[in-house]
Parts: sequence; C-alpha cells; structure tokens
Amino acid sequence: MAAESSAEGAGGGEEAPLAFRDIAIVGGGCYGSFYAGQLVRARERGRVTYRRLLIVDHNPGCQAAAGLHPDGTLVVQEWSDFFDAWLGSAAAGDAIVPSPLMPHLMFDWLLRRARARWPERHVTAAPVPVEARTPYDMPAPDGVRYVSHADWLCPTHCIEPARCPVIRAPRTWEMSDTLEEMTRRLERTGPVAGPVALRCRHRAFGVGMFDADEVVAADALIAEAGAARNGVRVLVGTVSSCHGAVGMLSIGTADLPAPSIFSAGSAAERAAAPTPRTLGKIGNG
Repeated sequence: MAAESSAEGAGGGEEAPLAFRDIAIVGGGCYGSFYAGQLVRARERGRVTYRRLLIVDHNPGCQAAAGLHPDGTLVVQEWSDFFDAWLGSAAAGDAIVPSPLMPHLMFDWLLRRARARWPERHVTAAPVPVEARTPYDMPAPDGVRYVSHADWLCPTHCIEPARCPVIRAPRTWEMSDTLEEMTRRLERTGPVAGPVALRCRHRAFGVGMFDADEVVAADALIAEAGAARNGVRVLVGTVSSCHGAVGMLSIGTADLPAPSIFSAGSAAERAAAPTPRTLGKIGNG
C-alpha cells in the first residue's frame, strides 16, 4: 500500500516519491481533469511515480479529453463496467481517486460481487438503520447514509490536516472510528461483520485516493462473512477523515433475507433527501 502524504504540494526534500502502478481517476470533468493535472505536476517534481493515469468517463467528449496530457489515458466506459474489469485484475500499487458527487461505486461493486458469488441467496443493499451521530447525517432514497463531522462548508480540495482550517483547532474526529461505533450499535440487532472502511487519504498535491487492494480485501472479508453465517450484514463506507458514504450489504439464505429488523426511516424523510453535499467530500472536494 502506498504511504500517505500530508504535504500540500511543495516539492523538494529528501522524501522518496510515492510509488504507484496505475491510478484510476473517477470522472473526466472539472474535478477529474484537475486531479490528473495535479498528479502530473507531482510526478514532474518527484513526489510520485506511476505507470498510467486512467481517467474514466462514459463521455468521449469530456473535459479531460480536450487537454489530455501524454501521461493520461481516457477510458471511455461506464464506471461500473470499468471497475468490474479493472478491480478483477488489480495489483499492488493500483489506486483510485474518487470524485465529488459520484455514486457509492465501491459499495455497488461489492454488492455485484456478492450477488455473483451467491446467486441462490438473498443479497441486497439495505438501508443503514443506525445514525452516525455526526453533525450531518442524511439518508438517501437508496438507503445510503451520507455523513460528515463538519456542519460548515469545507475548503475546496481540503486535505483534512490534523488542525482543521475552518475551526482553527485540532481535528478530534475520524470517520473510520465513527463506522466502528455504528457497527457496535448495529451488532445489538443481529449478526454483523466488518465494518469495511475504504479510506481516502491525501497523497500528494491535493489529491486523495485509496488503494485498489483495500477494495479487494473488502470483497474477501464479505466472502468470508457470508460463508460463515446464514445471515449477516456488513457496513461499507467510502470515507475520508471527515466525510463519507455508508451503505449496508445484507446477505441472507436461499429462503430468507438477513435479519430485517431495521427501519428505512419515514417515507417523507427518504423522499425529501437531497443529493448530499458531503458525498463530494470523501477526500477530494
């Protein structure tokens, strides 16, 4: 797994560059184009190495296509189709750069994998029944909870340093800890495995990412949990230190779904749920 970096973007020093193989950037719009440009600059200044930058977008005329750097390869494909193929052959050093306002793509991939693994069992995406108890916690109509430890508007491309730039005080929270606490409360209502926390961390020049092998390891955890129990639920979060998207994978038997003693929330709450602003702050705002 590539090491994390806390530098904002200044070059120099004696630090060895962060070594990657392929880096997949989700989306070729304004954000994806920015991340690609920053990673090219980081490479030029000796902060990172990589084999390829893969910019994934279904639109061949996306913004990234117009100014594509020689380092970059535009992959014209739906995100789900891309990850189905790419994650199946991912190797050490591969990494994913998430994009603001993207769907919960890694959860969707894990769900497809589980359904393919157990075609005879009830495998569903269930509403997350426990609150995160964070200042921002919004259940979306598809059952995913979008959560944030911030109740303010964060700076664009914030790298979430130890000292929060908005409150000008130490950051005392960590979203992966919140996932652990949510799982402990969920355990009171039935079998639970995990949680799975895919943690986006700043690596270089304002770009956050998580490693592909984290997603592959999550798939292995779900496979083991499902094989060991007739009914189990798994919380899956794509998170940064401050924000995240949290889904719940429910694995039942051929005859019965996993324990469904949770509530999806009121119909009014689900119908009124907007596309949450925190999804764009999973690590790359």
